[in-house]
Amino acid sequence: MRLLLDTHIILWAAADELPPAARQYIDDLSNTLLFSPASLWEVVIKNGLGRDDFNVNPVLLYNGLIASGYEEMPVSARHALFVSSLPPLHKDPFDRILLAQAASEGIPFLTADKALAAYPGSVVFVG
Repeated sequence: MRLLLDTHIILWAAADELPPAARQYIDDLSNTLLFSPASLWEVVIKNGLGRDDFNVNPVLLYNGLIASGYEEMPVSARHALFVSSLPPLHKDPFDRILLAQAASEGIPFLTADKALAAYPGSVVFVG
């Protein structure tokens, strides 16, 4: 199964701090794990703002994702336009583009964020 990972899932995987429910998806070799450039952008922005939960070198994070076999899912114009179809349940633009990517591609979105779990569609809550 192809899975798009929320930014925090990526950060926790990199730090080997995944919740058990998320670990079962990450460790399942039959899953294709996808990350978005929007997650790296989020890390760059929030790291620059001094957020402790984003205290990671984004270049090392990217290199680690690629080395671990994660696949990049580029953001397209179709993804950006899909954001307008999402209900306004969450205001974070990074989370909204990630949801739009997953929903428009018809793939599950793996998250530990309760607010994101409220969205319709294929959101897999692992919190």
